[in-house]
Formats: sequence, C-alpha cells, structure tokens
Amino acid sequence: MAGHTDNEITIAAPMELVWNMTNDIENWPRLFSEYASVEVLDRTDDKVTFRLTMHPDADGKVWSWVSERVADPVTRTVRAQRVETGPFQYMNIVWEYAETAEGVVMRWTQDFAMKPDAPVDDAWMTDNINRNSRTQMALIRDRIEQAASERRTASALAD
Repeated sequence: MAGHTDNEITIAAPMELVWNMTNDIENWPRLFSEYASVEVLDRTDDKVTFRLTMHPDADGKVWSWVSERVADPVTRTVRAQRVETGPFQYMNIVWEYAETAEGVVMRWTQDFAMKPDAPVDDAWMTDNINRNSRTQMALIRDRIEQAASERRTASALAD
C-alpha cells in the first residue's frame, strides 16, 4: 500500500509574493517551523538539489535528507522528490498554485511509500504528513500575509 496526501490553503496575497517566498529555499528555516537549516547542493535553471535538516524531534533525533525540486513558473507548479529517501521507498511531491478572487490557493500533493523496515507504516505517515502539512501551511499563510500587509503599508507611506 502507498500513502497519498492532498492539502491546500488560500493565501490572501499576490501570486508573485506567494511564489517567490515559498520557492526561496534558502529562507525555508524562517518560513517553516520544522526546518533548522537548508543547504543548496546544486542549482541549474529551475532545478535545485538541497539538503533539509529538521529541528530535533521529541527523542532528540535530527532528521536530514536530500531532495530535488523543479519549479515551473509558467504553470506555477513545482515537482520534488527525495534523493536520499531515508525510511521512504520513494517520496514525490507536487506543489500547485492557482489565483482566485480570495488569493492564491497553494496545494501540496504527496505520494510515497515507506520501506518495509521503516519505524512507521504508510497509514501512520499519511496521518502525520496531513497533520503537519496543515500546521505548516497555516504558518506559511500567516507569514506571507504579514509580508503582503507590510508591503502595502510601505507602499502607502511612499505615496
């Protein structure tokens, strides 16, 4: 059995701001609460290979892995996969962005399978990813909307 998650959130901010902030990988430790650091290993055109390192978990374990991410600014999609899969047999992620009257809908779809010897199974990881995605998406929404508000204020003061 494989795992699948599909989560989305609407961000009341311009597309360019949402796209730029969520694809600025070097700033992910300030955008996400779970990442301690990001190290870009290679960058060519719209493809980035990078190492993500999380903050220690409740047991003090630090998780880290290498991912590849290809952003397509024309279609406003991003496709990513883990290169170092760790406990996953595979992990594929798609981010999609769509403009609406309320703002930008950011959608994350993840397809994965856990290795047979992984400490958790696909169902557990599906629940964990769904819970964590909702938390991170809300945090990202709040941080981007705050940045949009600050830009509007700065623009109004400049006028």
